[in-house]
Amino acid sequence: MLSNRVTELLGIEIPIVQAPMGWIARSALASAVSNAGAMGIIETSSGELDAIRDEIAKMKDLTDKPFGVNIAQAFVADPTVIVDFVIAQGVRFVTTSAGSPTKYTAQLKGAGLTVFHVVPTLRAAAKAVEAGVDGLIVEGGEGGGFKNPRPVSTMVLLPSVTSAFEVPVIAAGGFLDGPTMAAAFALGAEGVQLGTVMVTAAESPIHPNWKQAILDAAATDTVFLNQHASPALRALRTPYSEALEFDHARNAMASFGNVRDVYFGGDLGAGIALGGQVAGRIDAIRPVGDIVRSCADGCEATLADLSARYVTP
Repeated sequence: MLSNRVTELLGIEIPIVQAPMGWIARSALASAVSNAGAMGIIETSSGELDAIRDEIAKMKDLTDKPFGVNIAQAFVADPTVIVDFVIAQGVRFVTTSAGSPTKYTAQLKGAGLTVFHVVPTLRAAAKAVEAGVDGLIVEGGEGGGFKNPRPVSTMVLLPSVTSAFEVPVIAAGGFLDGPTMAAAFALGAEGVQLGTVMVTAAESPIHPNWKQAILDAAATDTVFLNQHASPALRALRTPYSEALEFDHARNAMASFGNVRDVYFGGDLGAGIALGGQVAGRIDAIRPVGDIVRSCADGCEATLADLSARYVTP
């Protein structure tokens, strides 16, 4: 029932893509996503290309299903080698983000890769379509991680894009379960990207303290930082991040903190812990397979229920 252009282009069973979170989106998490029938993604935003090469090699041992790589252009350590690096890994799907779609799309597509570009605005979507991308990841401002300093919510942004362009769209920002996935389909998307809930997954490599902070969070327990700069970012509300919320003198990226202490040491006072507003709806640590399957099954059930209730035979 959920077969569409996204599943066909990506060669997956379920049109769900895992967000490419720096240091987190590596083989343990991404292989579990791919093995569940969705699309696991390996990050490059950490800049640790030697480690990423090893993680991709591990992926090929851990899964025989498709997986992809993200190129977060603003965080690429060496822009002159990143495309050749990704092509050399033998992946067939790439998401590009945090930069212009004109920079790498032609080269990636010339090598036979499928390219989806992440867009936060209608204008950015138009630029990506003009650049020749195969599809778009349309990311609302309620999602966690790096954002446009002028965020637009998914409910407004997604139908604006899907009504304007014919390319397949994956919706990101606020997605968690069957009803939200069905809502994305109703607004014209053909897949969803899951981020914050994947941070809490059993296979996620981050420290339990961060996972617990997400479970404890209300929908209001995120902060939107760097509205005066770029990139902006949405993070969990902690004393560390809250101190930066209304600080328009500092660039929050310069105060990101100690990544390893936060991500793997569990010290949420050592830096910024990214997270989306959907954290307020997450209440359990679950295996990736359960997250993916319940989302897909719930989407089908929601669509069937809506059809039965509102469509006249």
